[in-house]
Amino acid sequence: MKKVFSILVVLTLLFSLAACSNSTTNEGSSSPTQQSSDQSSTPAEESNSQNDSSQPVEESNNPSNSSAPTETGSKSLVVYFSWSGNTENVAKSIQSQTDSDIFEIVPATPYSDDYDAVVDLAQEEQRNDARPAISGNIENFEQYDVVYVGFPNWWGDMPMILYTFFDTYDLSGKTVALFCTSGGSGLSGTVNEVKSLEPNATVTEGFHIGSGSSSNPDNAVSEWLNNIGLAK
Repeated sequence: MKKVFSILVVLTLLFSLAACSNSTTNEGSSSPTQQSSDQSSTPAEESNSQNDSSQPVEESNNPSNSSAPTETGSKSLVVYFSWSGNTENVAKSIQSQTDSDIFEIVPATPYSDDYDAVVDLAQEEQRNDARPAISGNIENFEQYDVVYVGFPNWWGDMPMILYTFFDTYDLSGKTVALFCTSGGSGLSGTVNEVKSLEPNATVTEGFHIGSGSSSNPDNAVSEWLNNIGLAK
């Protein structure tokens, strides 16, 4: 009888162990299923995040659109006075390289072709702070954003007819770029003078070229335009 009871106890223990073993196996197999479903959701979120990250590409197009009008919409004018033709050569080079309109300052009373006579007259005009009249006028001057102003250096200054120009036209809000020709005296104090005459204009670094080089000024003009940020 004791043997039968012992056998029953042993069988009961064996069945219990088998049941526990099956339960453990089932719990272990469920864990990868959950992990795999959790992991599979992560790439989906990342892929949505990548799709969202493509939107700034469209936004990045906006800055280029907004910056485009700064130079494209600007219009420029070359204004110059030339007695011997040297300043005219430079003016036409600037016009060609910048696609500018051009206006020649012509005295209402023409200057003499005689050099000595012009030298004397220029000195007299300076002493008298004269304002020689200009023949003709610039139409729709307000449309220009950049104005190049050229002249020969007479007695360390602009010819007085240039003062007539600055008195006549308002350059407020415009960019003014001076250029001059001379035998060697450079721009003298003309850049600072124009800054005082036109306090509400932006006056760039000026350009000077010697009379001997003015017949072929293209390279020097190109370098200057690049330096002041007005090259096209």
